[in-house]
Amino acid sequence: MKLAKSPLLVDRLPIWRSRLVLALLLAGSAALIGRAFYLQGIHKDFLIGKGESRYERVIEIPATRGRILDRNGTVLAVSTPVKSVWAIPEDARLAPAEARQLAGLLRMEVNDLVRKLAAARDFVFLKRQIPPDVAARVAELKLPGIHFQNEYRRYYPAGEVTAHLLGFTGAEDAGQEGIELALDKALAGKAGSRRVIKDRRGQIVEDVESIRAPQEGKDVTLSIDAKLQYLAYSQLKQAVTENRAKAGGIVVLDAKSGEILALANLPAYNPNNRARLSGAQLRNRAFTDTFEPGSTFKPFAVALALDKGQVRFDTPIQTAPGKLTIGPATIHDAHPHGMLTVAQVIQKSSNVGVSKMALNLPAEEMWAMFDKLGFGQPTRIGFPGEAGGRLRPWKHWRPIEQATMSYGHGISVTLIQLARAYQVFARNGDLVPLSLTRVDVPPAVGLRVFSEQTAKEMRAMLEMVVQPGGTAVKAQVPGYRVAGKTGTAVKLEGGTYVNKYVAAFVGFAPVSDPRLIVAVMIDEPSAGKYYGGDVAAPVFSSVMSSALRALGVAPDDAPRLLTVAKSETSAPEEM
Repeated sequence: MKLAKSPLLVDRLPIWRSRLVLALLLAGSAALIGRAFYLQGIHKDFLIGKGESRYERVIEIPATRGRILDRNGTVLAVSTPVKSVWAIPEDARLAPAEARQLAGLLRMEVNDLVRKLAAARDFVFLKRQIPPDVAARVAELKLPGIHFQNEYRRYYPAGEVTAHLLGFTGAEDAGQEGIELALDKALAGKAGSRRVIKDRRGQIVEDVESIRAPQEGKDVTLSIDAKLQYLAYSQLKQAVTENRAKAGGIVVLDAKSGEILALANLPAYNPNNRARLSGAQLRNRAFTDTFEPGSTFKPFAVALALDKGQVRFDTPIQTAPGKLTIGPATIHDAHPHGMLTVAQVIQKSSNVGVSKMALNLPAEEMWAMFDKLGFGQPTRIGFPGEAGGRLRPWKHWRPIEQATMSYGHGISVTLIQLARAYQVFARNGDLVPLSLTRVDVPPAVGLRVFSEQTAKEMRAMLEMVVQPGGTAVKAQVPGYRVAGKTGTAVKLEGGTYVNKYVAAFVGFAPVSDPRLIVAVMIDEPSAGKYYGGDVAAPVFSSVMSSALRALGVAPDDAPRLLTVAKSETSAPEEM
């Protein structure tokens, strides 16, 4: 049979079937048109968002961190623009030669670079905060998957001179230590953001809009005087080196305003290169390390006895035979002195004399005086990591403990606490708060601790300490009347006193109108001398002399001190 005459071709399909197929096609087309209209006309945000996610990015605009300035406007810390190198590991397929070249420019081990590029991540930093010239050399290589990010790096012009005071920032330019951490909120500012279009390689091809402008960090003006800071650091470093000491610290205060004009510690570090640092280098010992202050503590107990009317400036105190037994313990003087006046007890630094005065004081009143001076608690200046020291409750004091605390044993303090407490003698018996930022209007009156008369008499006693027969002749400053107190304390390690010492001196000048307070601590001098009068007092003299002249403070006693300083030597000091 011929195909054309097949009976199957003679039958005609029902008309409704073709119409049904046509209707289905038209319905499908209408559905597609409706869906397209809905997505592109009504609910278009979805598609726009999907498209933008493929080529638009919101990038952060870092805010410039505020500068840190000294009281005279000298820059102590500033942020400089740098680059960070990052990579998309999937795209960064480098040949061995390219990897070696890139590692050399970034100063990395090739194995470390390869390991980072092999990470199963979409983003990885290769090197943070590199100089712009290095970034430019890396860019010239035109390596696939290697990109750059603008950042800021902190630079400290004075280096190790201000290291412990300023601290440093981390990779994100956020404060990590010191002033940088304490005032981070003011210095940091707030980052901004902008919308850009990036290509497949992550490069910006169009800047679309600014979403939020960055708020730059605020500049901070410290109370520090850069010249005095360098002076204090250099003299401390010389003393630590000459005495082969383990460490040292120095604080310079403005007696009238409570401003910290200089503060330095050793060992130090360079905050611009922190590759190899240890805990010992990082510690700001003036704030974080406590020590027994030794004889620098004696003036406080004597001042309380004066203030309570128990003794006068010339009241005789019997210190013979140079020792005092309290229960099973005995307190000794280095040399027996016999009968001494109260003023001579301070001048000769008699442990026995001070102990006798302290034992006549109520323990509660003595504790209250120490507490008012700020011992046993941080100064609340806001410096991170500040220690409070150790001051036991008076109810638990035994007589021997009350006696030893009067000459600085059985109690621990920080150098900054000790310097602040001496305000009561440099001022008229009151304390003002310390400040690390510049004070434009000094407080007129502070917290009253002793009467003005007591402060005046204590200044006279402390001036005798640096005169012939005192323990600190080496603290004299030619041209100025100086007052202060030496201290030499045996160190306590593991609950036992060992053959190691902390030498200290705290003083102020000029006595006629005190302007500066300088506190010096030398930890474990080992070059043959360990008395505060031999080790710490010369540092005080050098720093105080230069600082008074730098500040234009008029001399108040030129002839007498010039003569005595050349002809006298210090007397042995009690511990």
